[in-house]
Amino acid sequence: MQVSAGKLINIDNGGTLTDICVIDGARVYRTKTVTTGYDLSRCLIDGLTKASRTIYGEDDLQRLLLSTDYVRYSTTQGTNALVERKGPLLGLILGGTLQAAALQVDAQSRSLFDALVGTRVTTVDIGAEEAALEHAFTQAVTELASRGASRIVIAVGGDARSAAERHAKRILLRKFPQHLLGAVPILYSHELVEDADDARRAWTALFNAFLHPAMERFLYNAEHKLRGLKTRNPLLIFRNDGHSARVARTIAVKTYSSGPRGGAEGAKALATHYGFQHLLSMDVGGTTTDILEVRDGAIRAKRYGKVEGVTTAFALCDVESHGVGGSSIIRVDVGEIRVGPESVGSAPGPACFGFGGTLATITDAFLFEGLLDPVSFFGGELKIDPARAKQAIDTHIAEPLGLTTEAAAAAMEDAWVHKIAAALRGYATISAQTTLAAFGGAGPFVACKVAAAAGLSQVIIPGLAAVFSAFGIGFSDIGHEYAMPLTGADGTRLVDARAALLERARHGMFAEGGDIADCELRLGLVGDDGDERPLAIDEDALPDDFRGGRATSLILRVIRPIQRAVIGGDFDGATQAARASGKRTLLLGGARIEVPLYRVEDLAAGACASGPAVLEEAFFTCRIDAGWRFRINAVGDVLLGRAEAAA
Repeated sequence: MQVSAGKLINIDNGGTLTDICVIDGARVYRTKTVTTGYDLSRCLIDGLTKASRTIYGEDDLQRLLLSTDYVRYSTTQGTNALVERKGPLLGLILGGTLQAAALQVDAQSRSLFDALVGTRVTTVDIGAEEAALEHAFTQAVTELASRGASRIVIAVGGDARSAAERHAKRILLRKFPQHLLGAVPILYSHELVEDADDARRAWTALFNAFLHPAMERFLYNAEHKLRGLKTRNPLLIFRNDGHSARVARTIAVKTYSSGPRGGAEGAKALATHYGFQHLLSMDVGGTTTDILEVRDGAIRAKRYGKVEGVTTAFALCDVESHGVGGSSIIRVDVGEIRVGPESVGSAPGPACFGFGGTLATITDAFLFEGLLDPVSFFGGELKIDPARAKQAIDTHIAEPLGLTTEAAAAAMEDAWVHKIAAALRGYATISAQTTLAAFGGAGPFVACKVAAAAGLSQVIIPGLAAVFSAFGIGFSDIGHEYAMPLTGADGTRLVDARAALLERARHGMFAEGGDIADCELRLGLVGDDGDERPLAIDEDALPDDFRGGRATSLILRVIRPIQRAVIGGDFDGATQAARASGKRTLLLGGARIEVPLYRVEDLAAGACASGPAVLEEAFFTCRIDAGWRFRINAVGDVLLGRAEAAA
């Protein structure tokens, strides 16, 4: 890690657990706490307090925060909300050339539209005379609110979209003043993003409206608590574009997949450091498995990113989130085992947690199979109950299928592994040069089996696997992106647009507490097909192939560098046989057998051993299957390979 004047704190808030990573010069401290879904700021403060105990030997949150330069925070709450369809009921008012059918072009978008909007959609004739227009908008808002809409999006299609939406805003502010109690919030699509693609802009506004209430309530509450504790700098929100920003400079939709993007930044640093040309990663948390790809040092991304399969107006890391994790509900449906997408989360959690949960999860199966130790799980701080795990497996899997508990647990594992492996194969082309990075609390569990099922022969488990997305947040700077559509066949509009974007950037970075003179500026042209081309910051004319009225946007990215983390370690040194710390009894192939247990903290750099075995540290457990071999380096990173390949 690089040495800085103060500590760096990275926080990744997941659906089940919240990860804390504190970088202090060459030292990295990490811890976890159970996510308190009813009040996310509580697990934030609890986690930071726990981190201070790890560092100082006693609770001293104020001392930790006073010695910290930056607190970066990401959350999967937005991702989980959309995966599980948990959020406010939205209303949608359309106008101009935009029709509801344009937002429902395939089965996925229709399903998402039904979940977020349903029948709470209406159309207004924006060409009507003023009195009729006022009546139409008033009636539309009243009607949608009566159908249960708690937030309303207005999206107008066509060249006059912005003017029409501004006119609608003037009307509705008169009719429904925002100072009145119970006023329904209304979002105008053009205020969120300038995008000539009407459907893309409308969907972006819908996603933002869906995510906004919970994100706003929690993030401002968290920032308020941290300010009360005298943090040196405002809370920074790590976003899905790979940059960080203050809460007041962040929009809700940018928090979607921000946790996975932290993993992406960490994976990119990992691939660059170890020279992996093709790295495929799986970040397995409690609710989702997030899959991404780093090829030749670049994170796979889309200029017009997709949320739940629907294209938005913002660039997004091309992360796929699948509803399968350590807390995913496993059940029998018409004689077959189904995994997720629903999750028991942290409350009540898997049955074995003893918090009142009764449904079966893979955590219960791994406990019953002996992979997890009730004494050492979660660093020994969370006592898990094998009897409750067995009862959940028997009730929900074994009895419906007429299986023994042992056979049911094995079938649960097979179904869980198959779902992740199928997602990996469907996401990327796997070759002999592909390495799988397994991280997240549940990522290392059966990484060998997942890799084998997906056709991979090499796996890397970062030493910080259990908090790797949190660690990855430490590779971000403060940054913003500004965009404006261009029209016309010459460079006049380019010059004006650039000046307007630079002015917005100056205000934006001033609000971040910085000066644009200290920032890196990147200018680019983006065609409607998403193809982007860099442009010199002083360029005064459009390139020839961007002339002639081609649909184009000017993009300005402004980045202010701040302290970052770095990755160290290598696998170049001599190897030595690892010394086992004990034994563990596993259920393998229908029988319980005793295998070596290796504790990460007891292993020296270069230690290696073959499976079957168990490799464990405070916050992750990995089963090394027969035919696989592991090797560990000085920073705790673990390289797994098929034994014949390693030999």
